[in-house]
Amino acid sequence: MRFKKQFAITLIGFGIFNAIVGQSIRYSVALPYIGLGAYSTQQNDPLSFTANQAALAKVRQAGVGVYGERRFLLAAINSYTVATAVPTKMGNFGIQLNYSGFKNFNESKIGLAYARSLGKKVDVGIQFNYYGYRIPAYATASTINFEAGVIIHFTEKLNGGFHVYNPVGGKLSSSEEKLANAYKFGLGYDASENFFISSEVIKEEDKPVNVIAGIQYHFAKQFFARAGFMSATSTAFAGVGIGWKNLRLDVAGSYHPQLGFSPGILLIANFGNKNSTTSNNNLQE
Repeated sequence: MRFKKQFAITLIGFGIFNAIVGQSIRYSVALPYIGLGAYSTQQNDPLSFTANQAALAKVRQAGVGVYGERRFLLAAINSYTVATAVPTKMGNFGIQLNYSGFKNFNESKIGLAYARSLGKKVDVGIQFNYYGYRIPAYATASTINFEAGVIIHFTEKLNGGFHVYNPVGGKLSSSEEKLANAYKFGLGYDASENFFISSEVIKEEDKPVNVIAGIQYHFAKQFFARAGFMSATSTAFAGVGIGWKNLRLDVAGSYHPQLGFSPGILLIANFGNKNSTTSNNNLQE
């Protein structure tokens, strides 16, 4: 029975592998949830730059975010994301770590990001990644690629931006496969300090256009909720969070109409006091 169970899980892993050839683990089922604050000046957090590196420029407090997700309630395809953001006088730096899978099939990404503001209206960011997958006794492959983003602050409340992932290939070593490229346009509107709405249009290589919309609302200083929808997979995602001093805990989840529920949990810890000057890094006009 144990052998049959392991064999079945391995088949699941190989099936997932075949489905993602030419793709990357960049898109977690609930990635729109953890990156929702990218186009907000009010809701920015250490995980926001995972959606657009330019969002890192507005981080005013060092922090780390950790997100874990059990995709479709299958332990074999658990997914984890860790992101750290550090503001400095030379610009803001971030580290992103991703891992998905189990011992018989897994893939990972390590990324180093940098961002800064160009005056008061424009933020730019770039990230270099090392990506690889591993199937013991079958195949191991890796590659280096990059992604970059720009965010424009049209007004104090309206922000828009553009993000590109892997625009020049990213062919995997020891393989003819390559990571897909993706292009994204996003808008965010801070209706108030307590309410934010965001939308994104994503075109990933060999996939239909995906439209993502989401909202965040603060019921009180410590409590808030997020919710949204992805058109390409008809997936809804939502979560509730509580903040206490420099800590924040979210319980989140998404629902795919065919594959089912994917629960997740998020923890954010910030360090020190907010710095309104260090993270701006403006180049004077």
